[in-house]
Amino acid sequence: MNSTVVMMAERRNNEGALRKDGSIMKKIMLCCNAGMSTSLLVQKMQKEAASRGDDIEIEARPMNEAMEHVAEANIILLGPQIGYAKDDFVKAVDGKVPVEVIPMMDYGRMNAAKILDDAAKLMA
Repeated sequence: MNSTVVMMAERRNNEGALRKDGSIMKKIMLCCNAGMSTSLLVQKMQKEAASRGDDIEIEARPMNEAMEHVAEANIILLGPQIGYAKDDFVKAVDGKVPVEVIPMMDYGRMNAAKILDDAAKLMA
């Protein structure tokens, strides 16, 4: 593991990821089966975060790839279609970051504002 990843993993929990300039950024990882169905939601969430002035990195990853990147996130949000994998993610993060399933109604309606609000509460 390179030193940048180690530094990010060490600083991520409640603080966020350490940038090269020393500033801190929160990171939300959305996961689904193939990473496709969350990509539109990520775009909407990024737009909503920008309109609020929130400095948050939001990304979508397929479930199998996400497991390799859990140390980089401050919160992991699962699409409802993979809610069955929540326990696996909880074990993978070992209690260091919140893992939550996005409510089906919010996911289906692409309710970026509500999902961001819920994530912020869980990261507080």
